[in-house]
Amino acid sequence: MPTKEQVLEALKVVYDPEIPVNIVDLGLVYDVEIHENGVVDLTMTLTAIGCPAQDMVKADAEMAVMRLPGVQGVNVEFVWTPPWTPARMTEEGKRMMRMFGFNV
Repeated sequence: MPTKEQVLEALKVVYDPEIPVNIVDLGLVYDVEIHENGVVDLTMTLTAIGCPAQDMVKADAEMAVMRLPGVQGVNVEFVWTPPWTPARMTEEGKRMMRMFGFNV
């Protein structure tokens, strides 16, 4: 069974296609719950409601977590409250954004 930290690390290969930072460092992952039966529930958001990349981000997140040993399934739920803001980014995410010329 993976740990929450392992799930978050696995999710660092998933990117919002419009922003050159992974979904973890962007602060898009709000919660990770790992059940005894090997199912992982992810609660996350996107940078904007109606983001056209929602299905792609969901599929990429599911694939990334399914690669972890012991994972039997992944459920991704998108929520819009609280809304995402740049303040949710990690320091690493902010550093990456500045490298690409964003003022954060």
